[in-house]
Parts: sequence; C-alpha cells; structure tokens
Amino acid sequence: METTKKTSAELLAAQALASQVKKELTENILPYWMQKMTRSDGGFYGRIDGNENLDPAAPIGNIMTARMLWTFASAYRVLGNEEYLKIAIKAKEFIISNFYDAELGGTYWSLNADGTPLDTKKQIYAIAFTIYGLAELNRATGDGQALEYAIKLFNSIEDHSFDTEKDGYFEAFTREWNQIEDMRLSEKDANESKTMNTHLHVLEAYTCLYRVWKNARLEERLRGLIAIFEEKILAQDGHLKLFFDNDWNCGYDIFSYGHDIEASWLIHEAALVLGDAEVLARMDKLVPAVAAAASEGFSQQEGMIYEKTAEETDADRHWWVQAESVVGYFNLWDHFGSQEGLENALCCWEFIKSHIIDRENGEWFWSLRADGTVNRDDDKAGFWKCPYHNGRMCLEIIERTAQR
Repeated sequence: METTKKTSAELLAAQALASQVKKELTENILPYWMQKMTRSDGGFYGRIDGNENLDPAAPIGNIMTARMLWTFASAYRVLGNEEYLKIAIKAKEFIISNFYDAELGGTYWSLNADGTPLDTKKQIYAIAFTIYGLAELNRATGDGQALEYAIKLFNSIEDHSFDTEKDGYFEAFTREWNQIEDMRLSEKDANESKTMNTHLHVLEAYTCLYRVWKNARLEERLRGLIAIFEEKILAQDGHLKLFFDNDWNCGYDIFSYGHDIEASWLIHEAALVLGDAEVLARMDKLVPAVAAAASEGFSQQEGMIYEKTAEETDADRHWWVQAESVVGYFNLWDHFGSQEGLENALCCWEFIKSHIIDRENGEWFWSLRADGTVNRDDDKAGFWKCPYHNGRMCLEIIERTAQR
C-alpha cells in the first residue's frame, strides 16, 4: 500500500497542518454552531444566511441535524471535550423525538421551526446521514440508544429501498414508503431513481455502522456497495457517473470533481473497515485513479472547481469541495506515499485559509466565485451548509497525524 517512506520533512508538514486545522475546528467552526445555531429549548435553528442574518422561522433539515450529530460526536471522540458531547446528545434526542417516524420507520425530510413535521417524505440520503451520526455517537460513547436507532434505520433502508432485482438503493419515498414522483435531493439534481450521491453516503453510513455492529447482513451490503462503485458508478476514465435509471443506465455527461475526490477516500475507508485483503487490493488500484480523475479540476493555487458538463464549466470553489480535496489528497500521501498528494493537501489548505474561512464572523463561506468574489448569496448555515465537511476534514487530519 505505502509505496514510499515518509520523510521527516513530510511528517513535520503533516503535523503542522494538524495543528492548524485543530485550531480552526476548536476556535472557529465548532463554536459557530454551538453559539449561533443551538436553541435554549433543546432544538436547533434552521438557517443563517450569507450575510449572518439568523432566520428563526426557517425549516430545520434532517441532513443538517444528522451532520451536526456526527460532527460533534466525532469531535468528542477525537478531542474529548464534554461540551461537544452535550451538543451531540442534544442532536440525538432531537432526531429521535422529532425527526424519527415512530409509526412507519425512517426519518422525515424537514421540520417546522417549532419541531413539528413539515415534509414527511423518506429520502434515503437523509436517513443514511442519520445512521452515520448515530453510529458515530455509539462509537464515541457506547450509547446503546444511538445504536438501537441506527439499526432501526438500517433495517428501514434495507426493507424499503434496496433493489433486490437490479441492486442498489432507490432514492426516495412517501412517508408510507410508496413511490414518489419527485425523487430529487435538490432542484439541481436529475429526477432519477438511483444516484451516485445517495450510494456514496449510504456507503459512508454503513462503514461507520460496521465499525460498531459486526452484522452479517450489513457486511454483505457494505461489500455490495463497494462493488456497485466498481462496476456501475465509476466510469473507465475514473470519474463518477451521477444519475441512473432503474437499470443503471446513465445518460448524463457531468464531472463532479468534489464527489470524485471525496469518493476516492470514502471507498478506501470502506475497504479498510471491511478488512478483506482481496477487496482492499482492488481498492489500492482504484483509489489513485479516482483521485487522478478529480485532479482535472484542481490547481495548487486555485483549489478544486465545482463541476463540468459538455456545455459549461462551473469554476466556483465550494467550501465542501475544498475540504474533501484536503482529505482526499492527504489520504494519497497517508496510505500510498504520494508526495504530490501531501503537497496538494497543503496547497488546498492555504487556499481555504486565504479565501474560504470567514475571519470576521466565523465558519466558512459557501464558495469563492469564479470571478474571485465571495459568495454571500448562499447560506452560512442551513439545510445544506453544515459543519460536517470542514469539521470532518479537520478531524481526519488530526486523527491520522496522531496515529503516526
């Protein structure tokens, strides 16, 4: 796996990076969410816009809440701060009390600001993130209730979403688990029955759950998800195909560079956690190829652009794409000995420091636009803007460096 020995200079650079991202996590990212997005009544606010205006009436998203659960549970596991654990437990209790559908299983898509159900559809992507957060809390603390609900949600996905004929997972359902006309995660997505994005985050969730629950059905599905990426989602050029019909046909020509680099390390992590030497050997060949495909959108001076289609290139530098680029490139150095991987991770971090971090108000901006201006039109915190990508970036670097 590691093809070159780490030099002392590389190790020192990695340690310096870990020190910087720890400061960023503990002094900027996490305090923002603790101080500005948590309510005194036990819940969370739904949105702060790009100009720092809190919207107390905004709907509360399942994805945001589940990602907060994962982030603070992981931060507690790695750093041991009891204040992080308090937020994680608050998020767990809020999910179980408000998002979890005790009658029919699964979780609701969104809540009103008062915590009552708003959109009760069952989006598999959001349920997967809830498993991810609950499993991480169990990993951090041994919380039995968190594991219990993670398993319930796993069974809901398997019972209702898994395609027993053609493999993979269907996108979304009504509250009653019936077919739903609009399956999209967001307006920018194609309305297809299977997507790369949902499969990537089911893979991520099942990997985390398998760390704490060595269940035979879960192991089978985790193996299957890795195979789906190998055989159906990854194109020959190393890019991820994004949208599919029931039969896994893809009629879209889109390169999503952030998802490419994110998938490179998440697929690798899944293989490592699965612990099968044969699977891991295949991933050792696949991972660098996927990262190389992602690098078509990367420059050391300007970070990673968003996406490209046959018609146009979106050269905005989104916060989450930069965060995943740091982890993906660091993983190439960490496991494969790539000096260039380390250099890219360090350069991308410098780009983040210069352009993405909000030094005045905290947290990170949504993106730097292609023209070099800061994007304040999109949220600072909200349905899709959460502490998960940038928080996880910091935690991955801290933990990987500490293990050396």
